[in-house]
Amino acid sequence: MIKTETQVFRGYGKRKELNTQTAVECRFTQEVETVLSAYCAVVVTGADVTDGEVRFYGKAHFSLVYEDAEKHVCRAEKGVEWSATEKDDFLFPALTARVRASVENIAVRREGASVYAQALIGADISFYGEQNFEYLAGGDLIMRRDPVKVLTAHLVSGTAETEDEFETEFIGDILQHTETVNLAEIVCETGSLKIEGEINLGVLALKDGGALVSFERLVPFTVEIPCEAATFGARAEANVCVAAASIHAETDEEKGKCVLYAEFTLTAEGCIYEEAEVDAVTDAFSPTVRTDLVFATAESGGVGDIFRITERVTGKCTLSAPITFSDSLQAIALQRAEADIVSTQDGKRVEGVAAATLIVYGADGAHRGVEIGLPFSVPVDAQNATVSVLVLGMSARQKQEGEIDAEATLKITVQEKRSFSARLVVSAEEGEQLPVCDSAVSVYIPRAGDGLWELAKSLNKSPDEVAANNPDVEFPIKEGQRVIVYRKKTIL
Repeated sequence: MIKTETQVFRGYGKRKELNTQTAVECRFTQEVETVLSAYCAVVVTGADVTDGEVRFYGKAHFSLVYEDAEKHVCRAEKGVEWSATEKDDFLFPALTARVRASVENIAVRREGASVYAQALIGADISFYGEQNFEYLAGGDLIMRRDPVKVLTAHLVSGTAETEDEFETEFIGDILQHTETVNLAEIVCETGSLKIEGEINLGVLALKDGGALVSFERLVPFTVEIPCEAATFGARAEANVCVAAASIHAETDEEKGKCVLYAEFTLTAEGCIYEEAEVDAVTDAFSPTVRTDLVFATAESGGVGDIFRITERVTGKCTLSAPITFSDSLQAIALQRAEADIVSTQDGKRVEGVAAATLIVYGADGAHRGVEIGLPFSVPVDAQNATVSVLVLGMSARQKQEGEIDAEATLKITVQEKRSFSARLVVSAEEGEQLPVCDSAVSVYIPRAGDGLWELAKSLNKSPDEVAANNPDVEFPIKEGQRVIVYRKKTIL
């Protein structure tokens, strides 16, 4: 009977990922004639996992900038709570769900006297839980041991507050403000996870004369989350969300200036990945009996290096509505980007569209919003990675009638994905006896390219014994090499 010993690795890691979409709607009862700019900020407040289902929920804050029937520019804001569910047979209550939500699209429609704004929310859900696996650790077999790397996860979360004040030209009223988070550094230090980044604050405001103006401000922030498992140099990923924002202005009419005060409450969720090494058996055999091995695959995933690219892009834009020389370009609001990493003949590239809402003032004395899109393609040295793009300083002008040329600065963040996979021996079943060779010496001509382990397994001898009997043989085997096996004979 073959005796074997097994061990169990117990860890915690990312078990599954899901991507889903859900629609959230908000009703406005104001007398809206023309919607100029529609925005939705979404915050996830929780997620619950049950058997076969995850329910996640949060808050959405809608804001509209519009003209009424008298062509006065107005604003409206409203918040709603939302929830969504996603089904999957793998899910069970012991899992922890982390949800990253973003608004992928917003549409506005009119029904009677009401206006409805509908946001399409995309959710990337990661599930974390125990990742245990059993493996052969010892016994009577001749075993091949290899160091198997496993990534284990440590979930952390925290909050922070940041504020800023800055001077602008004189404005009459703040109509809309948007916040986009860009992560600059995710650094593990001994005992903590440190996240540094910036909030791109975009402001759409109304001047005293009725014209619209837009400007932006980068507000730096730092979130430091204590974590005993954090070690210097460990890799981590993080998500930071603006949970609440307060913007107000103080005016100085004599100087014709305004001072804007911005306060932000941030929520952060992070995952620190620790690399462990298991001395496991990846192959085995018995020199006396046939053995049937049972294998299992140990898989774990995490993140790799982060790198960033800053690129200035220019070009002609796509337009959602016609523009003529009679239109005055007043403001650019809701700067955003959609991008992905794609394979091309020239290698990997980040390709996407930098988009914004261009507010124009027509010859008829009315404002309207035109959606513009600036395509871009930037080379990147990455294989399996995620990408995010922050759009800064977008400007537009009409050189030729009906065409908009735009410029924008892109801050591109790429984080590589990392994974380990190993095929391990779990158990061995004993079979029939192997035939015994009576000769004292045998000479073999193995296949070229065989390593020491493959050769030893084919000869039913331990690697140490094969190497000791053939000190002049180099591995991997070269064409024409011979291998000798000696067998001890007992004289009666």
